[in-house]
Amino acid sequence: MKEALEFISIDPEIRFGKPCIKGTRISVADILGWLAAGMTHEEIKTDFPSMKEEHIIAALTFAANREAMLKLIAA
Repeated sequence: MKEALEFISIDPEIRFGKPCIKGTRISVADILGWLAAGMTHEEIKTDFPSMKEEHIIAALTFAANREAMLKLIAA
């Protein structure tokens, strides 16, 4: 998770505080939505040249860890 946080920022002034890739306005939710819609990593990187493979992996890692935390809270 530590490596993922190197690429993720949460700033109330950017996208209302949604977790985003540092230096961009691309949110973790955007990336998850694109992947859920069937976009490949390569398509995302082509459409958004500032995106790198490690950004996509960081978004997935961040989301997975957040999901795990929600399970702990609900239990």
